[in-house]
Amino acid sequence: QIDQILIHQQIELLEILTGFETNNKYEIKNSLGQRVYFAAEDTDCCTRNCCGPSRPFTLRIIDNLGHEVITLQRPLRCSSCCFPCCLQELEVQAPPGTPVGYVVQNWHACLPKFTIQNEKRMDILKIDGPCVVCSCCEDINFEVKSVDNTATVGRISKQWSGIVKEAFTDADNFGITFPMDLDVKMKAVMIGACFLI
Repeated sequence: QIDQILIHQQIELLEILTGFETNNKYEIKNSLGQRVYFAAEDTDCCTRNCCGPSRPFTLRIIDNLGHEVITLQRPLRCSSCCFPCCLQELEVQAPPGTPVGYVVQNWHACLPKFTIQNEKRMDILKIDGPCVVCSCCEDINFEVKSVDNTATVGRISKQWSGIVKEAFTDADNFGITFPMDLDVKMKAVMIGACFLI
């Protein structure tokens, strides 16, 4: 029964001091700032540091009781518009082992565009990002729309974290808004979309 999620990436001191990429960890909070989930990346050292942001990963989302409730899996793919046959894709499983949806990157020359699909690979929602995905002192918004682009359903926002955090870390803060009555499976897939973005 929520309509907003906040995702805060934890700052890793080892990354700041050495530039050595560690497994990312996130706190997932409700609109009151209460932690509802914890997310942790599960990749090996070589993959993280050789493949960078295009690396394959498994992200495990755990509730406050320590139970894994959602698993996100992304294979190794390319995000360059020069390779339209090898674009990003993410599978969302809830509970782990049961696919409930997919997030698929759509080819476009300069805009980040994604499609949210259900477990049967049917298109459910579209995500349109801005032409410039870096900005100073303001949030970057990705609009979540109906498949026919006639209605805005929600938003995924990369939130401005301040000059120090933005300059010296790769830790990001995101916010997700969606209708209160959106199917819970699609809420889980929108969380997956946020991690793919």
